[in-house]
Amino acid sequence: MTAVISRPAVRTAPASPGRDPFIDVLRVFGMALVVLQHWSMPVLSFTEGRIVTGNALATGNAWMITWISQVMPLVFFAGGAANAISWRGSVRRGGTPPAWMAVRLRRLAWPVLPLAAVWLPLPHLLLRLGVPEQPVETASRLAGQLLWFLAVYLVAVAMTPLMLRLNMRYGWRVPALLAVAAVAVDAARFGTGLEVIGYLNIGLVWLAVHQLGFLYADGRLGRPWIMALTGYGLAAALVAFGPYPGSMIGMPGAAVSNMAPPTVALLAVGFGQIGLALALRGPIVAFARWPGVSRVLGWAGRRMMTVYLWHMSALFVITSVVVVGLGVSTPEPGTSAWLSGWPHWLLMLALAMWPLLRSFARFEEPPVASPYTGGMVRIMVAVALVGVGLLTFTVIGFVPGPAPVFGAGAILVGLVLTWSAPAPRPGSAEAVTSSGGPRRALD
Repeated sequence: MTAVISRPAVRTAPASPGRDPFIDVLRVFGMALVVLQHWSMPVLSFTEGRIVTGNALATGNAWMITWISQVMPLVFFAGGAANAISWRGSVRRGGTPPAWMAVRLRRLAWPVLPLAAVWLPLPHLLLRLGVPEQPVETASRLAGQLLWFLAVYLVAVAMTPLMLRLNMRYGWRVPALLAVAAVAVDAARFGTGLEVIGYLNIGLVWLAVHQLGFLYADGRLGRPWIMALTGYGLAAALVAFGPYPGSMIGMPGAAVSNMAPPTVALLAVGFGQIGLALALRGPIVAFARWPGVSRVLGWAGRRMMTVYLWHMSALFVITSVVVVGLGVSTPEPGTSAWLSGWPHWLLMLALAMWPLLRSFARFEEPPVASPYTGGMVRIMVAVALVGVGLLTFTVIGFVPGPAPVFGAGAILVGLVLTWSAPAPRPGSAEAVTSSGGPRRALD
């Protein structure tokens, strides 16, 4: 893997700072595929007060679709490039690491608050209205599981200043070392049978892909077709001869998942996806510059977090009406009934998503705040609190009980810590005393 990225043979990122249409496309494309996959996978039926779920991609060889549709590696890669560009822009403007992290933390966590505000009371209300307990608990748990991505991405954001320094000094050796460590973790996991060891790869695999985004931002990822062939070829070998399943998402009843926790096989597929995307960068950028496409990207880019956070809620709305209310089960995957009904299913989901998008997209932008002036310790406490809250929702969801309330409170307190008091206006008494007058600032 290391040999194909060690030479900056092809400049892959623009020399000037600013937005990169290639990264914008990857982010929007990635989110669109996540939603499409989540809306298309469920095989649902309702009987005797219980919702029964299956996975359409578990049918036949449909798992092969996940080698393209499992786009979280591309999302982390694009996030790495975006974080590198954002951080370097902040440094040029005289920003500090804590202030930069405060801005990123607000943008990441603020949209979660309305989700919590809706889902904390919603299960109680549904149960009071007589909705069966098992479907309510299933939906409440799944509504929070999506937040695993934000929890892991938060770690990547918090480590960006440090990892960028390592990138400047060691370049490709950093993701290579992370990949080697991920191999060691998988060897220990499968060698000892202790599944818990594999969770170390949550950090190693996703940070490795995020680090490749830094190399892209530096223009140091070359020979993309070799990257694609190496990544996909290695993944095929791991699946054929190793303990890894073919699917890059978890499947019902599977003994091993490549996703939870992530494995080296998923990392290899991610490497192949990145190479394939880079090989097509020229046509992608040209396509993104079409006026109509550019407007769509701009519109979608400002709503991606809302779509991610609420698209499962749209699924629950349609499921409650069609499957639970009307008793209409999902047809057998791959049959003509399933194929003909799939577009109608997606249309209903899109219609359910539209009012959610209109209602909650305004929370994409956090309230305007003064630049953060606190120290690194305070912002790291904020990161830890938000991370704990996101992990609480990931593990427990919004199932009635004290844990979701604790999770929401941790996120809220973490966000409060990112705010600083407004700077005194020039000429005011506070400005005079804080600039070297009779009193000096205590901090």
